[in-house]
Amino acid sequence: MPRAKRGNKRLERRKKILKLAKGYRGTKSKLYRSAKESVERGLNFAYTGRKLKKRDFRSLWIVRIGAAARLNGLNYSQFMHGLKLAGIELDRKVLADLAANTPDAFAEVAVQAKNALDSEQRQKAAA
Repeated sequence: MPRAKRGNKRLERRKKILKLAKGYRGTKSKLYRSAKESVERGLNFAYTGRKLKKRDFRSLWIVRIGAAARLNGLNYSQFMHGLKLAGIELDRKVLADLAANTPDAFAEVAVQAKNALDSEQRQKAAA
């Protein structure tokens, strides 16, 4: 049988798990079996958290945009529809940043959205 010259893979794997478990309390950071369970569970939560983070930020942006739109006389859905009609392709992240940091610029965007909505209503009334 040929001689294996790859070092101690089992030790390396265990050291990797124990390194990831650093900072856990008690047995979970010292003993391999407990550490492995805790690390796997933690990595699962991290994976789920990365997905939830995207949802949470999107809902935060929508709340901020809705509040700023109401200050400018529109509700969220009217504002977004007006933007689409006006051909303004700003995403929610940028709109929320405008709403929070530069309300004057957001007000200008809201005016454009309102004008686009008004022109659509006039066209429907004429037709």
